[in-house]
Amino acid sequence: MIGKLKGVVDSFGEDFVILDVSGVGYVVHCSARTLQRLPQAGAPAELAIETHVREDMIRLYGFRSDAEREWFRLLQTVQGVGSKVALGLLSVLEPDALASAIAMGDKTAVARAPGVGPRLAARIVAELKDKAPAFAPIDPALIALSGAVEDRTAPQPVADAISALVNLGYPQIQAASAIAAVLKGAGEAAEAKTLIRLGLRELAR
Repeated sequence: MIGKLKGVVDSFGEDFVILDVSGVGYVVHCSARTLQRLPQAGAPAELAIETHVREDMIRLYGFRSDAEREWFRLLQTVQGVGSKVALGLLSVLEPDALASAIAMGDKTAVARAPGVGPRLAARIVAELKDKAPAFAPIDPALIALSGAVEDRTAPQPVADAISALVNLGYPQIQAASAIAAVLKGAGEAAEAKTLIRLGLRELAR
């Protein structure tokens, strides 16, 4: 198994890079985000590698970090997510952003990836939401708040305030983050209109 390749960028394809390692050109499939961040042809590059071996094919997948590779593996544990969809998700969302979206139950963000419809996005969130917090650089209290909103166990004013901010065009993760921040000062007994006003102020910072 190949775990890492270090060489020189030879050329690029639509969804792959050819990495020259001591005269051998390896075709490495990558997310669009990874391809965009690789240096130009002739420059040195290093990629973490995931090797898929089948009877008729050996395919290499390349990643700029171990975290990106770990998400590539984790995503494929969900039924309906293959390597193409996993790379599509990582093309749209950075590993940290993907972890945060799943931890926060933001199905809309997950569904932005090509090949991911609402039903598959819901399945990804449902099956990985317990694993995502370990990778998400966000406050555990915020994750708990979003989970409570999703499960409809959050206080109604809190749920209404987050819903109102989302309806105003803010992404769910930003809306929930703003309300979580103002709750520390306003308290969970605050009315929805107060939370909305304070939440908008927080978002405007």
